[in-house]
Amino acid sequence: MKMKKTLIIMGLTAMMGACNLPAEQKTTDSVRKNPFLTEFNTPFGVPPFEEIIIDDYKPAILQGIDEQKSEIEAIANQTAAPDFENTVVALDQSGRLLSQVNAVFFGQNSADTSDEMQGLSKELSPVFSAHMDDIMLNPALFARIKKVYDNQKELNLNKEKTKLLEETYKAFVRGGANLPADKQARLRELNSEIALLEITFGQNMLKETNDFRLIIENKGDLAGLPENLIAVGAEVAKTAGKEGQWIFTLHNPSIMPFLQFSAKRELREQIFTGYLMRGNNNNGADNKEVVRKLVTLRSEKAKLMGFEDFAAFALDDRMAKTARNVYQLLDEVWTPALLKAKEELVDLQAMMKEDGISGDLKSWDWRYYNEKVMKAKFDLDENEVRPYLRLEKVYEGMFYVANRLYGITFTEIKTIPKPHADAIAFECKDRDGTHLGVLYMDFFPRASKRGGAWCGGYRDQTYKDGKRVAPVVTVVCNFSKPAAGQPALLSVDEAETMFHEFGHALHSLFGDVHYYGVANVPRDFVELPSQVMEHWAFEPEVLKVYAKHYQTGADMPAPLLEKLDKAGKFGQGFATAEYVQASYLDMDYHILKEIPTHFDILKFEDEAMNKRNALSQIPPRYRSTYFNHTMGGGYTAGYYSYMWAEVLDADAFEAFKETGNIFDPTTAGKFRDYILTPGCIEDAMDMYVKFRGKKPDTTPLLINRGLK
Repeated sequence: MKMKKTLIIMGLTAMMGACNLPAEQKTTDSVRKNPFLTEFNTPFGVPPFEEIIIDDYKPAILQGIDEQKSEIEAIANQTAAPDFENTVVALDQSGRLLSQVNAVFFGQNSADTSDEMQGLSKELSPVFSAHMDDIMLNPALFARIKKVYDNQKELNLNKEKTKLLEETYKAFVRGGANLPADKQARLRELNSEIALLEITFGQNMLKETNDFRLIIENKGDLAGLPENLIAVGAEVAKTAGKEGQWIFTLHNPSIMPFLQFSAKRELREQIFTGYLMRGNNNNGADNKEVVRKLVTLRSEKAKLMGFEDFAAFALDDRMAKTARNVYQLLDEVWTPALLKAKEELVDLQAMMKEDGISGDLKSWDWRYYNEKVMKAKFDLDENEVRPYLRLEKVYEGMFYVANRLYGITFTEIKTIPKPHADAIAFECKDRDGTHLGVLYMDFFPRASKRGGAWCGGYRDQTYKDGKRVAPVVTVVCNFSKPAAGQPALLSVDEAETMFHEFGHALHSLFGDVHYYGVANVPRDFVELPSQVMEHWAFEPEVLKVYAKHYQTGADMPAPLLEKLDKAGKFGQGFATAEYVQASYLDMDYHILKEIPTHFDILKFEDEAMNKRNALSQIPPRYRSTYFNHTMGGGYTAGYYSYMWAEVLDADAFEAFKETGNIFDPTTAGKFRDYILTPGCIEDAMDMYVKFRGKKPDTTPLLINRGLK
């Protein structure tokens, strides 16, 4: 997942952040300067993470807000007639201090949060919301922007400047600038309440994830689990003061292999039930009421803005445009996915029967019997593959791909401030040796890190004094942490995830726009650069470069490569169905025209699945109470974006394959020029057509997933 800045206040709606130093390290030295209030004297100007303490954030943020208020006042009330430079560009370049602090503040709270920082994010949420509204609802400022917008034909602007003007005007209209005063007042209230609820949802989900522990005391209950998972479980238990026992958690690197390999059905049920019940335990971290309020307030906001529902409001500036188009895509994929899942269920049910277990296969059985059927069909055990996917070799492999495609290089930087002690840093250089940016990578889970994987930034690419300011990018993951003294060996899914997030990083590193307001592509386009990179991860030509046995250095043997290729489409019924169900659920919430006062979200969720004849054994990838993509913001009425972008990425990779060379330099050059570099200076589909020469269709996607 890619996290990007927002127009005008960069990073404001991104993830709330935390500093990497605990509260007890606060300084009382009155001479000490707040690092945010002086220029960063660090390699490549990265944030001085080790110097930042929690008490630095709030005063720097408030000063940044004050500075931007003064800048806005000067723009709005100047006597000079409004023009592109003194109004639109001046607005785009305002708030530099605030954007710098926010980039660190929001990024760190995702990767290394604390109770103090979560409290600060809640405290500042209404402040951020009010500041954004003060800008978007400033009548004098909007009058100047509208004047420039209405007279744009006389300005002879180039493509990038025209797009900035259009995006700025549209952002103000979508921000409520055209509403009457009474509706603007209500919009302010709604924005503040929604922002706080989204933060609350995410914090509740993190707490629920961290609070659950499956404690195993009897060694016999570890049956079926791989040795590396057992070793990590023992270390977690030891850290928790339960030496001699094993603890498994709801973090993906723990729960997913446990479900995949544990021979103890009752334990699979216990941990999977804990996973499904996050945010639904009727405790202080329960999210049911949060979801109800969010859906209700979003619906009210959409109607206030003149839309029939929130989906219509959200999709208005995306590629999909309408909910009808989203549902059409999801339906086109859902029908073959459900058919394939039913076929898979027959095989899994038969395998369970062979184990002497009667009755229906359950949701906590799926991954376990999927693994057994795959081994029976293809003689492939994922644990055979892991020894060839050593973490360091995998990212060497993705660097190799980037070098072959674009000529860029990555060199590790040892002496540079890091956002966390676990992070590593690289300098990225273009083929001519010029600096493109800094890339951080942070791989393993911890209680202070939210789940999943994402790409964010500590500085966005822009221009200053005519020179390109290089981005500082971060890739954050939650991969299986190795036991002490052991190497980190990835699963197939984790290796693909690394390539995915690296695709987002390339999108940021290659960015070359002059204005913040044209940097962001639509939500349903942003996953194209990431998902297309996944295609190279397991190409035989690439595997030969990085898939080396961690002990012997031997290449992955040809028979294993062949088995991996044959099994590549296995299980796609399950994988596609759980994703599409979550996408349906997200959209179903946000096409509601009226929200009942006592809205039962669990009943609504069940009805959404039942009306599509979903299999009970396959719950949505994210249930309502831990669906942070939509309820935490970012992908609200937008979780379909991964599938929408998959249509594009499958078709885009075909462009390489059609040349007979997956590293074809001409095709790579066009992809960089038309997709990775220009931000959104053109309509997203127009950019894609310039790259591909035609619009995409769903056929390559369905073939790739083995659904056609």
